Amino acid sequence: MKRVTSGIALSILLLAIGCNKKKEEKEEAAIYPVTSPIVKDTVINKEYVAQIQSVKNIEVRAQEKGFLEKIYVDEGQYVHAGQTLFRIMPQVYHAELLKAKAEAQQATIELQNASTLANNNIVSKNERAMAKAKLDAANAEVKLAQIHLSFTDIKAPFSGIINRLPLKLGSLINEGDLLTSLSDNTSIYTYFNVSEPEYLSYQTHASDRGSQLVNLIMANGEIFPEKGEIQTIEGEFNNETGNIAFRAKFLNPNKLLRNGETGKVQMTMPVHNALIIPQKSTYEIQDQKYVFVIDKNGVAKSRNIKVLYELPDLYIVGSGISAGDKILLEGVQKVKDDQKLKVKFQDPLKVIKSLKLKAE
Repeated sequence: MKRVTSGIALSILLLAIGCNKKKEEKEEAAIYPVTSPIVKDTVINKEYVAQIQSVKNIEVRAQEKGFLEKIYVDEGQYVHAGQTLFRIMPQVYHAELLKAKAEAQQATIELQNASTLANNNIVSKNERAMAKAKLDAANAEVKLAQIHLSFTDIKAPFSGIINRLPLKLGSLINEGDLLTSLSDNTSIYTYFNVSEPEYLSYQTHASDRGSQLVNLIMANGEIFPEKGEIQTIEGEFNNETGNIAFRAKFLNPNKLLRNGETGKVQMTMPVHNALIIPQKSTYEIQDQKYVFVIDKNGVAKSRNIKVLYELPDLYIVGSGISAGDKILLEGVQKVKDDQKLKVKFQDPLKVIKSLKLKAE
């Protein structure tokens, strides 16, 4: 019985060794597909973090000192241009206006008397001129008092939405105190920073852009229905970041966007002589991308690459490989560095076309 059991065990062992040997022979005989990067002009959709600001957004501040007598609006309310927002207690300014008017009336009477006396050669013409100057000064004081009184009624300079109201009724207001801020959200600006290389590509290949239109991806991931237009670029680069600010304007007919929001501007950028490889030909170690370059002897050599841009199923490579290199297309997780392989070259264009999505 023991001899029979030993014989069965030996047979199983020999069978397992034979299977492993066949498996190793099969792996050794495997033919790995390789390809080369392709070089072509393409475009990418690049996303930039953007700050959203109303085209019109101002602070509403007091121009006179006094007690806050009336608040005619509420936070978040839409107001029209010229609508009264606040009133600062006006009694003092009413009194100053009445005083100025009384002094102007007195100066008017003095001028009339001086004119009569001057016409009768009782006083000199200089007396009449001095009376005229006194009247002009009094009229100026009236206008100044009227201006001060008008400042007690604070009105909206344009239509928009009222923001936070930091002060309450009865508060003592000093000149320059913040009462609220006002935002006109009919149109909005988005500000976003672009790197120097991307800025140069954008400016030097203007004819390839097609248009100045950009998309806005809102904070919830949805695309804002209106397209924006790039209007201006700042005059200087930021020395610390190496970026320059772009500004795009979007119409906001439904007032969906508000001042202070964030989002992402999606801009089409031309890339000339882009070195393109399939994503599946790469592998990653500690956030670094690698490919296997196959030398003339069929030996796989690991090569670190720098990915500039990511496209669907594709990478645009900045450095690490060149257009003439042959790279391993499939099996990157099985192959080891310095392993000799049997390979079969595949046309790069056919490889790209076989992917679900490809470069434009």
